[in-house]
Amino acid sequence: MGENGRVSSDEGAVPRRVAVLGAGSWGTTFAKILADGGSRVTIWARRPELAREIMQSRRNSDYLPGINLPRGISASSRLPEVLDGADQLYLSVPSQSLRENLRIVRELIPADVPIVSLMKGVEKGTGLRMSEVIAQELDVPPSRIAVVSGPNLALEIAKEQPTAAVVASASLDTATTVARAASNPYFRSFVNTDVIGTEFGGVLKNLIAVAIGIVDGVGYGENTKASIITRGLVEMTDFAVAFGALPETMSGLAGLGDLIATCESPLSRNNTAGRLLGQGYDYHEVIAQMNQTAEGLSSVAPILELAASRGVEMPIVSQVAEVLAGTLEPRDIAPHLTTDTDVPQGE
Repeated sequence: MGENGRVSSDEGAVPRRVAVLGAGSWGTTFAKILADGGSRVTIWARRPELAREIMQSRRNSDYLPGINLPRGISASSRLPEVLDGADQLYLSVPSQSLRENLRIVRELIPADVPIVSLMKGVEKGTGLRMSEVIAQELDVPPSRIAVVSGPNLALEIAKEQPTAAVVASASLDTATTVARAASNPYFRSFVNTDVIGTEFGGVLKNLIAVAIGIVDGVGYGENTKASIITRGLVEMTDFAVAFGALPETMSGLAGLGDLIATCESPLSRNNTAGRLLGQGYDYHEVIAQMNQTAEGLSSVAPILELAASRGVEMPIVSQVAEVLAGTLEPRDIAPHLTTDTDVPQGE
């Protein structure tokens, strides 16, 4: 099922109470989306001083400088206070710490509420998508889990620049319930039931965005970047379909839409990380320079392991892995990105 229609916030009852775990740029922005759609939102901030800033000054200066937050948002560093009475739960924590966080909150989550992943990563060691980690740790059916993806650069949305996203769930009813909450005058949510494609689209585009950042940092131009984006979409589609996704999902908001936004914008953390690599910084120096998680960096290895398990060739992502490992000079990356053989290939 593809993106089969826009869901407006006035098509059904908006949840009275929503919890968002994670007060980074995307978690705070999504809390704003929900509040501007009519929900009462409580954000969990790990640091008490950040929760106080959100409550007292309606700001999150660390992650969304200059953005005023609506009065419909409150914040706390106390998980019971955040989760008590919630109608929906949104998760926006670093993908590699999701399992740890779920173990902390498991007993506090209200029964039967939809659980929504805002994360774009796969777990190291297991290769599991975020919805799979949620199902495993919380022992909930897929029908209670939804994922959100699309061309969603946090700062642009926080500034109320119009955009769209797709909400996917095994249950169309769950996807629709979440999409109704996550719609307002500047943000529109579409729905589908292709959870695999929607999640992998969000993960894979991060890896291509790192490649774009690398060649940008080296100083290569638009032809190189267009070639990587185009062939990168082929890699994304081949990979996702091998794991059961619908190919059309990769040409929608969660695939092509997210890919374009992430590759083209200096606001993209993965693009920024790649650009630093292209300028000669090594992996550890890049991590030290960034104050937010670039999920693409931690997803390269598990994605390549998954690809190998299904016989999927990913020359672009493989080259990114070599740059991260320090075995390929960034300036040498472009001639090899679009193919891994000297024999001419069909497009």
